[in-house]
Amino acid sequence: MLCHFPLRLTKHATTAGDKSSRSSQPVSQEVSSDSSAGSSPWPVARVTKRSRLLNQLTDDVRSSLFAESQLVLLTFCTGLQDVTTFLDYHCFASNQTGNTVFLCIALIISKLDSETFVTANIGMSLGVFLGAGWLTGQLSHEFGPRKRWWLVWCNLLQTVFVFAVAGLQYRYGRVDRGPVALGSIALLAFAAGSQVVQSRSLRMTEISTAMATAAWVDLVIDPKLFALHNRSRNRRVAFLISLAVGSLVGAVVYRQVGSAAAMVVSGAGKLLVTVLYLFSPAEDKRQTEVEV
Repeated sequence: MLCHFPLRLTKHATTAGDKSSRSSQPVSQEVSSDSSAGSSPWPVARVTKRSRLLNQLTDDVRSSLFAESQLVLLTFCTGLQDVTTFLDYHCFASNQTGNTVFLCIALIISKLDSETFVTANIGMSLGVFLGAGWLTGQLSHEFGPRKRWWLVWCNLLQTVFVFAVAGLQYRYGRVDRGPVALGSIALLAFAAGSQVVQSRSLRMTEISTAMATAAWVDLVIDPKLFALHNRSRNRRVAFLISLAVGSLVGAVVYRQVGSAAAMVVSGAGKLLVTVLYLFSPAEDKRQTEVEV
């Protein structure tokens, strides 16, 4: 009898503990259900959407066919701009090779100034272009050259500048020198310099969106020029065709409607590219971490 008595006490205590835990379990479930019922799912959904948007904006845009088409469209816009800037201001906003040659000629043969070109306009274009390239490039090192938000912001700023020039041309007409002309050239040159840096950040140097000389040379010396599959050749050909088509369209719009209309078309194209950057394929973060 004595030997069984502790066992009975232990068994009784265990049974009582099980009952108390079972009785407390529904209470805790009721409390948790009440607290969950009192909280709204909307804040959680908002946080999730916000985090997804933040992750998308901080993604690195990767080189893809979709990104190539965006650069080709920007090249088309460059053709439009350079036609109007050369005809209106006697300089280029993007083609700094021509501006460099004109500037050197002006230093030696000053009488050609105001006849073939305007030296002040050329100096403004070249200086602002280089400044925009330096500023965009250095900031890209800090923020990330292929960050989606950075690409969207840069292209949006370029678009605003192009539309601003269109507004100036609508307001003041065709003025080839003076403060209005210099301001218009500065805006276009800044947009062009930032755009060229942007194209190099996407690691598709075959589509510079501006300078054609290197593309022509790289195309004709390509050892796989006549190969069936050649991505680099295809990019160069698309770039050169887009630049030529943009220049032709720019000349037609300039003759039929005016330079302001050509700028509006160019700005609309750049605005479209700005929106498309939001949907460009992103770099695989896991692959990026492995590479780093």
